[in-house]
Amino acid sequence: MRTLRPQLASLLLLGMALAQRQVTVQEGPLYRTEGSHITLWCKVSGYQGPAEQNFQWSIYLPSAPEREVQIVSTVDPSFPYAIYTQRVRSRGIYVERVQGDAVLLHITELQDRDAGEYECHTPNTDERYFGSYSAKMNLVVIPDSLRVTAVPQTLNKVERDSLELKCEVSKSTTQHSHVSIAWYRQRGSEAPVEVISLSRDFVLRAGGAYAQRQATGDVRLDKVGETTSKLTIYNLHPSDQGEFYCEAAEWIQDPDKSWYAMTRKRSQGAIVNVQATDKEFSVRLETEKRTYIVGEPVEFRCTLEAQNIPDRYFSISWAFNSSLIASLGPNAVPVLNNEFAQREALGQLKVAKESDNVFVLKIYRLRLEDSGKYNCRVTEREKTVTGDFIDKESKRPKNIPITVLPLKAGFAVTAISRTPGVTYNESFDLQCIIKPHYPSWVPVSVTWRFQPAGSTEFHDLVTFTRDGGVQWGDRYAGFRTRTAIEKAESSNNVRLSISRASDTEAGKYQCVAELWRKNYNSSWTRLADRTSNLLEIRVLRPVTKLQVSKSKRSITLVENRPIPLNCSVKSQTSPDSHFAVLWYVHKPSDADGKLILKTTHSSAFEYGTYAEEEGLRGRLQFERSASGGLFSLTVQRAEVRDSGSYYCHVEEWLLSPNHAWYKLAEEVSGRTEVTVKQPDNRLQVNQTYKNITVLENQWVTLECLVSSRTSPSSQLSVEWYVWRPGHPEKEAVVRLSRQSTLHYGDLAALGDLRSRLHLESPSPGLYHLSIQNATVRDSGAYDCRVEEWLLDPSDRWYKRAEDLSGLITLTVKQPDPTLQVDTATANLTVQEKESFPLDCSILSRSSPESHFAVTWYNLRAKEAGSRAEEDEEEEEEREAVLSVGPDAVFSPEAGRWEGRLRFQRLSAVLFRLTVLQAGGADTGNYSCHVEEWLADPNGLWYRLAEEESGTVAVHVQDAGSTLQSVICSNDALFYFVFFYPFPIFGILIITILLVRFKSRNSGKNSEGKNGVPLLWIKEPHLNYSPTCLEPPVLSIHPGTMD
Repeated sequence: MRTLRPQLASLLLLGMALAQRQVTVQEGPLYRTEGSHITLWCKVSGYQGPAEQNFQWSIYLPSAPEREVQIVSTVDPSFPYAIYTQRVRSRGIYVERVQGDAVLLHITELQDRDAGEYECHTPNTDERYFGSYSAKMNLVVIPDSLRVTAVPQTLNKVERDSLELKCEVSKSTTQHSHVSIAWYRQRGSEAPVEVISLSRDFVLRAGGAYAQRQATGDVRLDKVGETTSKLTIYNLHPSDQGEFYCEAAEWIQDPDKSWYAMTRKRSQGAIVNVQATDKEFSVRLETEKRTYIVGEPVEFRCTLEAQNIPDRYFSISWAFNSSLIASLGPNAVPVLNNEFAQREALGQLKVAKESDNVFVLKIYRLRLEDSGKYNCRVTEREKTVTGDFIDKESKRPKNIPITVLPLKAGFAVTAISRTPGVTYNESFDLQCIIKPHYPSWVPVSVTWRFQPAGSTEFHDLVTFTRDGGVQWGDRYAGFRTRTAIEKAESSNNVRLSISRASDTEAGKYQCVAELWRKNYNSSWTRLADRTSNLLEIRVLRPVTKLQVSKSKRSITLVENRPIPLNCSVKSQTSPDSHFAVLWYVHKPSDADGKLILKTTHSSAFEYGTYAEEEGLRGRLQFERSASGGLFSLTVQRAEVRDSGSYYCHVEEWLLSPNHAWYKLAEEVSGRTEVTVKQPDNRLQVNQTYKNITVLENQWVTLECLVSSRTSPSSQLSVEWYVWRPGHPEKEAVVRLSRQSTLHYGDLAALGDLRSRLHLESPSPGLYHLSIQNATVRDSGAYDCRVEEWLLDPSDRWYKRAEDLSGLITLTVKQPDPTLQVDTATANLTVQEKESFPLDCSILSRSSPESHFAVTWYNLRAKEAGSRAEEDEEEEEEREAVLSVGPDAVFSPEAGRWEGRLRFQRLSAVLFRLTVLQAGGADTGNYSCHVEEWLADPNGLWYRLAEEESGTVAVHVQDAGSTLQSVICSNDALFYFVFFYPFPIFGILIITILLVRFKSRNSGKNSEGKNGVPLLWIKEPHLNYSPTCLEPPVLSIHPGTMD
């Protein structure tokens, strides 16, 4: 509660700056232990109406968070609900009014059911509703788990022995809390004396009586286990005798950053007796000063230093100018002489034993005649068996002279300060020294006046009134929360102490002292007043100690990796310093760095123009280390354009005593050179050269193999090209984009190749281009160009690399011709008017898909045009009888063949032409001419091969002369029969005639004389067959006898 009152007072003095009602309650959540006494403050501001406002406290329990349970009210006794009525009546719960508009809610013994959301409500006193009339906060009740245990024992020690005592402190609180431990020594009803303590902030300090011994190492506090601490005192003194115990407190930090002791417990005590080892003693006499003014008090302290004083007997006597004032025996009853006895009876003097070793002589109102030398004498006495005391050793210190001065009306006032120049948050003292020193019963008022820096007017700051009160000025109410004023007991000097100095306290100070006299009628008369010199106080900002690391470094990384940037504060001015960090990047093309990100001292983020322009907002990650001196900025998914020189600009901010932040210093760090590069090109396409030869109409598959790539997540586009014979440049065939979209090149788009292409990827990195029904025009040198695309950190695809495969030379050729036609010759004799067949037989073909064109020819010999050529071979005259195309289209029949031809296809390789109604003109040689046709993949027919069959000699016999028909049908027989016999017969006839002529001449009329008839031979008769056009038929007719 002591810690809450200054905070509450500072809130109350802010005044009613707003016309809007505002209810403020202590910030939560608060954690308090069960069974403890707690307070919650609540205040209202900006209200209208009476200065004393009413307050009502309610709670919303966790079991019913929407239901209000009324606890206590400052105006309505019937306000509490039944579950709180008894506790309110018994003052277990009550409201303390700190001021008219501020209260404290007390819960003297906190229970587990008191946990919940508390609401402070102020009934309306305004003309209209405007503002907030209630405020809420959370209170969490946790079990009191603090345990403090020590072994109760009695230890008997001898002077200069060592003492060790252990204390175990444990807690099981789940919340973050600190524990403080302190050891105390207590003797009977005396106030406990602190030996040594470990604060909640782990600061070790000894009490006043043990500070010197702790500095020399004779007093220690050590932690010897997780929960155990050990007190050690070396070189025990008899004054160490007493009961030792340890006390622990569990502290928790509230949301307002203040620490609160939730619970405090002490252990059982250990009784320690220390036996002294000698009987020596010494005496020391002390007083505060040597010069006094009439009416002032004076106190002399005679201190006895000895071992085991309670077990020994001492008497003391006081002397003034060697004259006895008073004496005290072992029974501590004072005996005074006549004059001082009267003053003691009037309450002007006192002689007493303050403790076993301290004796006091106090004169409340000094007189002029009290100037002189004072002393005390201590005598050790020994008690005999009869109960009497005998004096033993006696000791006295040096005399202390004092001077008592008369009271003077004239005085001087001086204002001094040991710290005319201070820095923020430091404290400074102003002293108003009044000379001469007047006794405390002389009424003196002192007023401190203040002229702010930059102003020309003085205003009263605070007055120490003549009756000892303090009156604050109205102008500077803020001083009151950070200012302390005190008046020295021995003088009228007034000290003004101002803590947490700020600009508001900078300026000129002076003090005004007024000397008063109280009249018999209780009125006051001002006797004199004095104004001090001007005292200028300068409040400076702290000297900065900010240092930022200037180290330089270089980072080279691949895109899509994070860029780690560090900004290290090596030293700072204050542990409470806050930092604003501005991150910049400098590009070679820019004159100055561009702001990326700014984190203010209040941890707010502000993105710079560079972050907005480059789209960095989603890629920035800022971190601050727990120690607060290291700041990190990470640029996620780095891009190449993120390369540059990065640095941070650190601003150090401190909180002024007026709770306003100000920038103390700034410094720039060393630069970090960042180079972001694209991944190394590792794209490789198989460079093997291949030759592929296929037949037309077959399928051919071309392979493009990516043997390695830059990234497994990259996308590939594959484009096939071809160099065709007779074309100077390569032509695009087909392209598979990285999105798996197929695009045909001009060669494929304009031709029929598009419908015959098939592109597939059976496995990652392997691409097959298949050409269906390959044609000769598909021949050429093929290769593939592979492009590798990577995704940059901005989700944009870019081409990282490309590579060409080895050439694949594709040769598409037509099938080799294997056409064979039957070339055997044949003779055929038919009767006139009969039909004869002409077969055309194909022995082998190039392809089962071949089609044939068949033409039958009639071959006839024709004579040469001159006699000189008669002996030469005669030419043949070809006459097409019938043509059948590969598409089974017949040619028109020639004139003499019209209506007499019949075509038959007996099989795929056997064709027959039948000539009907054979006539003599049909006699001749016949053959067939065969052409083999194949269809290319485009369905266009081309002639692959051609072949001529053997001849078939056909003789058509006339129905009336079979012999004549036979002869006419055979040229050799025709010549043998009709031409060759004539010369023979001619020669024979000539021979016969010559013989006969000679015989006739030698024997006259021999024919008649003998009576033998002569044989007459007539000339041969040439008869041309009506069925033979050529050559003429030679007929020999026999002669007749006369």
